[in-house]
Amino acid sequence: MHAGLSTIADLRKNGTINSQEIVAAIDAYLRDPAAGPYRFASGHSVDLAALVNATPAFEAVDRSGPQEKAFRTVLAAIVMSAQAIKL
Repeated sequence: MHAGLSTIADLRKNGTINSQEIVAAIDAYLRDPAAGPYRFASGHSVDLAALVNATPAFEAVDRSGPQEKAFRTVLAAIVMSAQAIKL
């Protein structure tokens, strides 16, 4: 598979991106949803705001308070299936 078409899960599986980087990407999005695409140390990036906006499942999950854990869980699942772009 071409590196530009790899999913975050593929990159995690082959060691290009580690779990801590994925958590950092999610944390960065939660701190500032308008920050733009998250760039991993490998040079790959993913636009979490675009994923959230394009995913109907997020309409039913609150981002704060007691629902934050559910939001993070749904976001992590979507991030893992997202295609990463190599810059």
